[in-house]
Amino acid sequence: MTDGYYSSKKTDDICEDVCGQASRVGLTMSRLRCMLRGFDLKTLFFVFVFIPVFIFGIYLHGQKISYFLRPLWESPPKPFIKIPHYYHENVTMERLCKLHGWGIRESPRRVFDAVLFSTEEDILTIRWKELYPFITQFVLLESNSTFTGLPKPLFFASNRHKFKFVEPRLTYGMIGGRFKKGENPFVEEAYQRVALDQLLRIAGIEDDDLLIMSDVDEIPSAHTINLLRWCDDIPSILHLQLRNYLYSFEYFVDNNSWRASVHQYKRGKTRYAHYRQTDLLFSDAGWHCSFCFRYIRDFIFKMKAYSHYDRVRFSHYLNPKRIQDVICKGADLFDMLPEEYTFKEIIGKMGPVPHSYSAVHLPAYLLNNSEKYKYLLPGNCKREGG
Repeated sequence: MTDGYYSSKKTDDICEDVCGQASRVGLTMSRLRCMLRGFDLKTLFFVFVFIPVFIFGIYLHGQKISYFLRPLWESPPKPFIKIPHYYHENVTMERLCKLHGWGIRESPRRVFDAVLFSTEEDILTIRWKELYPFITQFVLLESNSTFTGLPKPLFFASNRHKFKFVEPRLTYGMIGGRFKKGENPFVEEAYQRVALDQLLRIAGIEDDDLLIMSDVDEIPSAHTINLLRWCDDIPSILHLQLRNYLYSFEYFVDNNSWRASVHQYKRGKTRYAHYRQTDLLFSDAGWHCSFCFRYIRDFIFKMKAYSHYDRVRFSHYLNPKRIQDVICKGADLFDMLPEEYTFKEIIGKMGPVPHSYSAVHLPAYLLNNSEKYKYLLPGNCKREGG
C-alpha cells in the first residue's frame, strides 16, 4: 500500500485489538465500544439512567402530574349561588320559611326519594331512617350488573327483610345489565338512571311532588326535606350542599359535595340525573359519606365496579392490608392528588385527610345505634375483613 493512500476499511486501535479474534461475543463488544467511544460519561448517564427513570416515573405518577397541572388546562366551573340555610328545632316552620324568603303551605308536598342501589346496606338504612318521617314513597332500583359490566348479586332483594320499616312505602325495581365489555361505564350508569325515571312513574309521582335525586351515600338531613316540603315558592330545582366525609364521619374533607338535588317534579321535563342542573346551592343540607363501608371486601368491590374504575392503575391497590392502612391514615385509595382547579386548593388538600373528633350534627339513627355502626364514628378506623 503506497504512502498517503486512505482506506475506508481502516479501523482504530480498539477495534483492531479484537478484529482477529474468532469470538463472536468479542466482536460484538468491540462494535459496542466503538459506537460509544464518542460519548462522555455524562451523556451515557443521561441516556441509560436518567431517561429510563424519567419514563418509569411518568408511568407511575403521570396521573398525579396531570392532576397537579390541571389549573393550566381546565378552568374552574361557574360558582354556585349559595342560599343561606336557617334551622333550629325551637323555631316554627312558618318562621323558618319566612327567613328563607318563602311562604308557608297549608299542607306539605309529597316527597319521593329515589336511589340506585349497589351494596351500601348500612348507609341505606341510615339514610332511610333519617328521612322516613317525611317521605311519601321510597323508590329503589338495582341491577345485576355494575356500571363497569361486572355481574353483581341483587343485594337489596336478598336483604329486603331488613327494611320492613319502609315496605308499605317502597317501590322496588330490578333491571338486567347489558354486560357490554369495553363500554364507557357512564353509559351503563345513564341507562340505569333512565330506568329509574320509569320506576318513579310506576311509584305514582305527580307534578309538584318533591323528588330527591342523589346517590345512596348522599344523605339530605331530615329538617332540610321537611323545610322544602312545607315552604311555598321554593326554587324548582335546588342542589344540596353536603358535608363531605371519607371512609367514616371521622374524616371530614370539605363542604363541596353538591351533586344531590331536590326537584319539583314536572312530567315530561324532570329527568333523573347526577350532574349540575342549576346554579342554586342550598347550604349545609346533609352529609356525603363516600366509601363508608363495614367490610374490606366492599371497598374492593366498589373500586372495581364504579364508574371511575380506571383509577385502579395497579393490582396492589386492591390488597386488603393496603386498603386498611389507607383507611386509618385517611389517605387516598387511588393514590391521587385532590381534584381541584387552583394550585392553592391542590396544595392545601395534599396528604391525608385530618382526623376529626366531632360527632355533632350527625344522623340521629347513627348516634342512637352507635354500637352497631361504631366503624362510622371517630376513633374506629379498623374494618372487618369478611
